[in-house]
Amino acid sequence: MPSLADKLKSLGVKTGREIQPPPQPDNHSIDSVVAGSFYSTSLGEAFVAEQIFDEDYLHGDVSHLVKSPLTLISEWANDVRIAELPIGKFAFLDTETSGMAGGTGTYAFLVGVGRFVEGRFNLRQFFMRDPSEEPATLEALIHFLAPCQALVTFNGKAFDVPLLATRYSLHRIPPPFKNYAHLDLLPLARRLWRDRLPSRALKYLEEHVLGFTRASEEVPGYEIPWLYFDYLRTGDARPLGGVFYHNAMDVVAMAALLGHMSDLFADPYNGRVEHGLDFIALGKLYEDLDHWDEAARLFERGLESRLDESDFGVAVKRLSILQKKRGDIEQALRLWEQAAERGHIYAHIELAKYHEHKKRDPQAAIKWTKSARKEAERADLPVYIRRHWLEEIDHRLLRLERKAGL
Repeated sequence: MPSLADKLKSLGVKTGREIQPPPQPDNHSIDSVVAGSFYSTSLGEAFVAEQIFDEDYLHGDVSHLVKSPLTLISEWANDVRIAELPIGKFAFLDTETSGMAGGTGTYAFLVGVGRFVEGRFNLRQFFMRDPSEEPATLEALIHFLAPCQALVTFNGKAFDVPLLATRYSLHRIPPPFKNYAHLDLLPLARRLWRDRLPSRALKYLEEHVLGFTRASEEVPGYEIPWLYFDYLRTGDARPLGGVFYHNAMDVVAMAALLGHMSDLFADPYNGRVEHGLDFIALGKLYEDLDHWDEAARLFERGLESRLDESDFGVAVKRLSILQKKRGDIEQALRLWEQAAERGHIYAHIELAKYHEHKKRDPQAAIKWTKSARKEAERADLPVYIRRHWLEEIDHRLLRLERKAGL
């Protein structure tokens, strides 16, 4: 795969020690397009843009501040440091790169990092005017990250952090975040909203969870590498204004999303959760973490909301199984009977198991097994699923009839 240098040469752009930073047309240099300054390091000069978001800033419908404890998120991430560290020790990081392939030929030409300082969100964007400035840009980033001990990213474990680690390694600079705790919000977002939303992309969550719509200067992510290549070729930074905006909104959105997630976990019953499927998703997560009482409460709240038939079946099944784990068989029975009335095959089978093993009543078990077969025969199911149910039901029915002496 061609490196960035190869791509630039094909476009007629020289890099590194071959030339000085690209000629800047009058009034079209990066500092005329984006508010920022030049930061001196031992490895050269780096361009750094800065924005401050005050405590009263709202990102859509939610505050960008992270106010609630991260206890449950820490437990989910299996890293106690996430709960123990103050929010001022977290760095929210996102990169814009010369391509999505990664590897040594991909540069992070813009790195946006935000952290909370005395209640305000300080966002800095480290920009590489030319590939020869990469060591200085990486060095400037180190200074801003110095007070931090944790990273928050969105898909950063798979992309941003390995890419930056590669760039530091190529320049023989120790990565500043090597021993940081790392919270990647993408897997958690998938857990919370995969059943309700068709996409878990950050911009989609920003619109449909946080209620924030980006301005017209937003540029699509797939255009960003080519806008940077054009800048390197022409020196005209004007098209990069939208790239800086895109990166800034990604970083601020991560802070707002983490704050929203932590608020959901802190109190999901105060109106923040409006959709039944979101209660079910929270219940699944609590169940996976063995918080069974809270999981049951969340499942029950979800069932009180409007769910379609398939979602209702999933929720009842999870809750009824959970009630068995908790020893609440009466509640489980009520849920199975409710689901059986709606034609859910598994509920008929659970009732057959209950009457066979708990009540020692094979006749009642046979009755529920036969009703399960009727549901399987008339249900609109793929052939292989119907076959699975019928084979299981017929095997159970044969055993029960032998046990009953029929």
